[in-house]
Amino acid sequence: MATTAPDATAPRRIVVVGGVAGGMSAAARARRLDESASIVVLEQSPYVSFANCGLPYHLSGEIESRDALLLHTPESLRAALALDVRTGSRVTAVDRDARTVTVATADGTYRLGYDALLLAPGAVAVTPPIEGLDHPAVHSLRTIPDLDSLTARVAGLPADGPRRAVVVGAGFIGLEAVEALAGRGLQVDLVELADHVLPPLDAELAPLLADELRSHGVGLHLGVSARSITDDDGAARVTLSDGTQVVGDVVVVNVGVRPASDLARDAGLELGARGAIRVDADQRTSDPHIWAVGDAVEVTQAVTGVTGPVPLAGPANRQGRRAADAMLGRRTTPQATVLGTAIVRVFGLTAAVTGASQVALERAGIEHEVVRVHAAHHAGYFPGAEQIHVVASFARDGRLLGAQAVGRQGVDKRIDVLATALRAGMTADDLAELELTYAPPYGSAKDPVNMLGFVAQNVLDGTMPQWHARDLDDVLTTSLVLDVRSRGEFARGHLEGALNIPHTELRDRLDEVRDAAAGRPVAVHCASGVRSYIATRVLLQDGMAARNLSGGWISLVTTRPDLARTPEGALV
Repeated sequence: MATTAPDATAPRRIVVVGGVAGGMSAAARARRLDESASIVVLEQSPYVSFANCGLPYHLSGEIESRDALLLHTPESLRAALALDVRTGSRVTAVDRDARTVTVATADGTYRLGYDALLLAPGAVAVTPPIEGLDHPAVHSLRTIPDLDSLTARVAGLPADGPRRAVVVGAGFIGLEAVEALAGRGLQVDLVELADHVLPPLDAELAPLLADELRSHGVGLHLGVSARSITDDDGAARVTLSDGTQVVGDVVVVNVGVRPASDLARDAGLELGARGAIRVDADQRTSDPHIWAVGDAVEVTQAVTGVTGPVPLAGPANRQGRRAADAMLGRRTTPQATVLGTAIVRVFGLTAAVTGASQVALERAGIEHEVVRVHAAHHAGYFPGAEQIHVVASFARDGRLLGAQAVGRQGVDKRIDVLATALRAGMTADDLAELELTYAPPYGSAKDPVNMLGFVAQNVLDGTMPQWHARDLDDVLTTSLVLDVRSRGEFARGHLEGALNIPHTELRDRLDEVRDAAAGRPVAVHCASGVRSYIATRVLLQDGMAARNLSGGWISLVTTRPDLARTPEGALV
């Protein structure tokens, strides 16, 4: 075994273990800062820089050329940045005392010395306890070889025969795989252990995605797991925990990832509770000569303070840049806490999240108020306006804690604005005063972000007491439900026992409300919460105890799918 030891007279040697987002960002930044440094990138796969987030879109055919996913090659990186990129090179050990790494290749094993070592090993797919994962129909979708294998399997299916797929895991990658496979003409069944698709999304918004999936022929199996996979004449028969069996000519399993931190653990570096590599604000590990970035490192969630890995490309790229600055003694922008901002397309819908979800806030014991807005993505009078469903959480002092949105247009813009607001520590007052672009084709004079601020102000200062869909059972037994929608809306579905008085008639019928309430509080609702807000203010100023349903009927029927329609149109 040959050894290349550090040479004090040689240019500084930086060794990067792992390419793609974090590793290549670090290597490229280091070269831009130091033309004399020796920079070696060791990548175990044949592909050192590829667009892994684009894999599902080549599978679907939207990205026609596979080569478009290959951002750089060893040759292009040598030519552009004078980087020594060695693919097919797996680092098997780190000798911290000698400052060497052991590298295994097809031609043998050697040691390579370093002055500064960067670990960017990424993450590895979680292997679920499913019997039969070695069936040839089973695939994952994380790497170029994964994509090639899956694409070949789909291409080999008969055009006039069964074309069926089963996707296990309804996270971001799973949903992208569903869309891609459906776009290739396959009948898709989606299996998810959680009780709703896209578990990072609050449960109240997930039914919107479920409806979109069903409308495109996707079979949903929620709250169940895949137990076994057996052969069915070349296809795979997947048995679920509830006894259901689904058959797929293709099975894609993506149930999550874990940090690829074995190398760091074996080297004695400090790991976090969830197995991620612990780093400081400059990406330095517990060894002063070793840095780490990407999916394998531990970060802190900005709102809850929970630590763990966050496998997102944006943070990984920024971490790589920061690590290079630190290795070369430059001023750094210390690692900020992570918001976890993410987005996914599900056929015609877009879902996006930033900050802490309601579940995360409750788990962390953080008190908060939830605000819901169902607004048009641009001026309602301009053709093509689409509704955006936005849910946001605010601390009692008005600070924004998290936001999520689902819609057909404009979701990315609003969540990006709200992610920026979160990073800046903005409050409901700040959101209300944001000056955002407005012209009828692009937005509204009162943007959905402003509306969130307005509604949160009203809730937090007591102008608009509210109740939530989760309170329905208690409301039905303790309050008068006042439905202020039109008679036509009421006829198409309403809560049993609700009093229907359109909001335009309310001022003339206050005695009727008072008599029906008989001393009970009044729980008001309309379709989205706007008309019922007006009604709530009228009732409050008339001396009645009234609350407005947050998000209105839209949020109620989405949040409470257990509601059943009676022949008379009532929902109970």
